[in-house]
Amino acid sequence: MTPTIRTLIVDDEPLARKKLRALLEREDDVEIVGECATGRAAVAAVKQASPDLMFLDIQMPGLDGFSTLEEIGEENLPKVVFVTAYDKYALRAFEVHALDYILKPFDRERMTQVLLRVRREIAPGATRQLLSLLEDLRSPHHQTLLVKHAGNIMFVPHEEIDWVEAADNYVRLHVGNNSYLLRETISNLETTLDQRSFARIHRSTIVNIRRIKHLRPLFHGDYEVVLKSGVRLTLSRTYRLPFERALGRQI
Repeated sequence: MTPTIRTLIVDDEPLARKKLRALLEREDDVEIVGECATGRAAVAAVKQASPDLMFLDIQMPGLDGFSTLEEIGEENLPKVVFVTAYDKYALRAFEVHALDYILKPFDRERMTQVLLRVRREIAPGATRQLLSLLEDLRSPHHQTLLVKHAGNIMFVPHEEIDWVEAADNYVRLHVGNNSYLLRETISNLETTLDQRSFARIHRSTIVNIRRIKHLRPLFHGDYEVVLKSGVRLTLSRTYRLPFERALGRQI
């Protein structure tokens, strides 16, 4: 007889909980032991019901998904599939440490893939992996960006980015001969990049310092920044001092 996977659904959106329940109820080996709309309620439900698996939303009022896991604690932690509407949370750490994640909106095919992985990978050691995931996601500088491109989800390591340009509420990542559009402001992205490797050189431009070939003085304190790829950018005098701090020297 196939063991039953006792499952808890945690999401602050009623429609999201309803959709998860509808998909999970079709599975013979899944038993839904509860639904929660808040992280605090999820902490109590886990302690009471001891589920094997939890579908956990990341963006919730009060306790978010990560804080919820910390409140539950290692001893009572079930296996977790993250549910998120935001690409920025679906980093490589999920693939390395967690059982899986679902990116909203999702469908039955995606749920089938998730459950196949759950059945295959639900095993001793996942708790330690999940705690390692939390540590990675709490670090100030994530090492990978995740972007949608041509119907796929692309993992873009920071060190492969040549430069970044602002495009309203998006940024365009220039990676070799490719470019990827990411829904993020350039100011927010700047805070996630390692300031030892990346520098803001213009209100609409961030550059990977290791990709710079040379600088050429222009007028009024500006510089032309020539990358190894041949791309030419402008270092505004407004950003000269921060750029020099990133370089560790004056220009």
